[in-house]
Amino acid sequence: MPRSTADDAGRRYGRRPRRIGTWPAVAAAVAVLGAANVALNRWTGLWGLVTAVVVSGLLLGVLSWAGGTLADAGLARDTLARGARWAAVLIGLVGVVYLAGALIPATRGLFEDRRYEAMDGGEVLLRVFVLVPVGTVLVEEVAFRGVLYGLVYRVRGALWATAVSSLLFGLWHVLPSLHLATAKPAVNSVVGDSGLGAVLAVLGAVLFTTAAGVLFCELRRRSGSLLAPMGLHWAVNAFGYAVGYLLR
Repeated sequence: MPRSTADDAGRRYGRRPRRIGTWPAVAAAVAVLGAANVALNRWTGLWGLVTAVVVSGLLLGVLSWAGGTLADAGLARDTLARGARWAAVLIGLVGVVYLAGALIPATRGLFEDRRYEAMDGGEVLLRVFVLVPVGTVLVEEVAFRGVLYGLVYRVRGALWATAVSSLLFGLWHVLPSLHLATAKPAVNSVVGDSGLGAVLAVLGAVLFTTAAGVLFCELRRRSGSLLAPMGLHWAVNAFGYAVGYLLR
């Protein structure tokens, strides 16, 4: 189809004219995320929040540059209410699971994390209600289940979109999991203190988050909204901080 004809068809279906192809747009998004991954693992507090917001905006700009819309990112206005309902149910389910896990002695140790030892209640609240939703959930969901999923879905469908998004989501967690074996006693008891143990911990984190990415993508697909995976993502991280702090 000629470029002008394709652009005319795109306008009829609510899309913008493309100024860059889909795969170059994916490459641009990955480049932005590569730089962001390093920055977000070095900067904390206000700088980390600003970086997360700026990166989210840049990625949505890449999507728009490729002719995408907010609907491609799972943020269409007419899907927000449905997505919010999905998010509310998922948050409730995670709350029940975490409460049960904290009360059962056999699973309580899974919540232990040495990083919580120096935290006070104010820092935990800051993490739960500011750092997690903005510094983690916003940027990661916009990036992986929003922009990357939306770009690949348009040309290859849900299977490819899920595979590309989830694999990159797993690799995104290499840097933050470098000290996982020393931070979490439950992980350390499995892999030990050796260099090999640290590598195994990172590999396990990548595999786990890749699988989690598949789940998040499926929630995005079934709900039609980015709010569903955002709700689950926030609950898993935020309740983890809260329960880990309370069980110190």
